[in-house]
Amino acid sequence: MNDLSDKKGSALVTFAAVIVVVYGMQMAKVILVPFLIASFLALITVRPMLWLQQKRVPSFLAALIIVSSIMLLLAMVGTILGSSIAEFTAALPEYQARLDIIVRAATEFVTKHLSDDVRADNIGDMIDPGWAMGLVATILNSLKDVLTNAFLIIFTMIFMLLEVSSVGTKVRAAFGRSADSLQRPRIFLHNLGRYLGIKTVVSFATGICAGVLTWSLGLDFPLLWAMLAFLFNYVPTIGSIIAAVPAVLLALVQLGPGAAGATAIGFAAINVVFGNFLEPRLMGYGVGISPLVVFVGLVFWGWVFGPVGMLLSVPLTMTLKLALESDANTRWVAILIGSERDAQHALRNREAEQA
Repeated sequence: MNDLSDKKGSALVTFAAVIVVVYGMQMAKVILVPFLIASFLALITVRPMLWLQQKRVPSFLAALIIVSSIMLLLAMVGTILGSSIAEFTAALPEYQARLDIIVRAATEFVTKHLSDDVRADNIGDMIDPGWAMGLVATILNSLKDVLTNAFLIIFTMIFMLLEVSSVGTKVRAAFGRSADSLQRPRIFLHNLGRYLGIKTVVSFATGICAGVLTWSLGLDFPLLWAMLAFLFNYVPTIGSIIAAVPAVLLALVQLGPGAAGATAIGFAAINVVFGNFLEPRLMGYGVGISPLVVFVGLVFWGWVFGPVGMLLSVPLTMTLKLALESDANTRWVAILIGSERDAQHALRNREAEQA
């Protein structure tokens, strides 16, 4: 009886600790978000930096070259897109008003073929066509606010890159661990960095194709839609939909139904080519997380950290899975949120131990 009470008390304490940690992360997101961005940028760029070091470039100079390249790229993107975001935000009310007129006309046409009890006003109240376009403006402005901490992100990234070569020695000296005990975290960080690197390249190609598509159709703000496609390609499952819907709605308002259909087909084709064929071939492995957990993680991290949490939901969930796997008491949770392949691997190991 006492053992059962102790387990219940331990479970309650653990649950309370999780709630406190999550609340603390949400309250400290102003500091944590730049740190997370710097961490994942460091993971993406650590392999090019190590390559430079193999070419006998000093560590500090290699880190400086990598960070300077990223700063130059961010400055170019920020300069080009800053005015587009401002113009789109200013024109948003006009686009929403036009979209409301189109949706109202469509609902009135539909209600003529429905029961007399169904009114166009009732259907129109249930549909908010400007929501998706307003969401785009909110997300882009939130990301722009995050980039105001660019110097904090860059300096944090520099110091992380400088620590890469010595972190293994420091961990072994501090905790007395052998090189073999660090093999699993090293493999995880290698796979995570490879995942982020490939994802970034594929997302960049996706953004270019989306920009060319919207520009060729004559849609306003093609650079904006290219940036949106690039960013939301990091978001699993629904990212491509979120990126496509506002562009399709703007095509409907600006150019008509034909252009809207062409935009939708173009975005779908881009997603099929890059998301279903090219990316899986380059990855060569899955993210090791259940699809349901990927979606739940998208919602959870988006709630905790905002738009940046949505973009980094998969790496954050993968990191959480590694932390759960490192403790025997929580390993079962890591198996439950992992992929079927991970579960089969754990089952084979358990059967081998029992034999």
